[in-house]
Amino acid sequence: MLHLRMITPPERTEDVVAVVERTVGTTHLVVLRGAARVPPGDLVLCDVAREAGDELLKALQHLGIDKDGSIAVENIELSLSERADAAEEEAPGEAADAVLWEQLTDATHEESTLTFTYCAFMMLATMIAACGVVLDNAILIVGAMAVGPEFGPLAGVSVGVVQRAPRLALRSLIALLAGFVVAMVATTVFSLGMDAIGQFQQGMLEQPRPNTGFIWQPDPLSFVVSLLAGVAGVLSLTSSKSGAMVGVAISVTTVPAAANAAVALSYGEFAQMWGSAAQLLLNLGGIMLAGIVTLSAQKALWRGHPGREVPPGHRAQTPRPGGGGGPASPRAGQPPRPPPR
Repeated sequence: MLHLRMITPPERTEDVVAVVERTVGTTHLVVLRGAARVPPGDLVLCDVAREAGDELLKALQHLGIDKDGSIAVENIELSLSERADAAEEEAPGEAADAVLWEQLTDATHEESTLTFTYCAFMMLATMIAACGVVLDNAILIVGAMAVGPEFGPLAGVSVGVVQRAPRLALRSLIALLAGFVVAMVATTVFSLGMDAIGQFQQGMLEQPRPNTGFIWQPDPLSFVVSLLAGVAGVLSLTSSKSGAMVGVAISVTTVPAAANAAVALSYGEFAQMWGSAAQLLLNLGGIMLAGIVTLSAQKALWRGHPGREVPPGHRAQTPRPGGGGGPASPRAGQPPRPPPR
């Protein structure tokens, strides 16, 4: 279940309430007249099944509540309510398959912005990977892959393409490319510094490396793995499975390939440099392609589960706190009728 908190202009509150009431999968509707101060307006609260969340958000945006008021969405970790259980049963589809496109766009926007922190993580991950390729240490390679933040921009490009948001796609692509350029330049300087103090040697890069030699030797299997990882990564984002995201991060050779290219460049090993660059581009392209295809498939699949409206009178009768049936409670914001004398 999702919890929605909305600040609505007073003249549009009834329209918002009507939208909530006719959307299947909603419950726990509360209206507090005049409760909001900044911006001024009414406060409307409700819970909605995740499957119906995207439909409800679109309807609220159509009313302009996101422009003239506010819409906040929170995940409900635990809800002990028979009404909530009934709302989830009414909503079409399954919660695990539902995608909140606004939430996904907002998350990828934040993760695909070129910031100092993003560049710092990229540089640190690439430097750790540089130590791993020189020492032929698979543990360092795995650690570097887990630290790298590059999947955020990759997902941003995929979301931007599927949602037809060119600004998001372009910003994500710039962050992705700029992050790798900065990381590779910094790692090249790092490699030269490590060579100067005797920690790196060219012979360490040239000798057989059974644990890390695959990094600069791309093959068709590399592309297949990048496609599978791209699908898993997108599914982990849309379903909020953070554990799966960690598995994706350590399954694709992106940061290690950039690191190997940087170290090879510092020693003039151009064959390894170009091989690593090819591996990097192959994997990045595979992840983006898989992300676009997966999101497009999810969008098409969910169209097969159109939202339903609440049948007329479906909520006309609600149980009273003492048990038994009866007419629904008065609308929020209206005083209750006095008892008959």
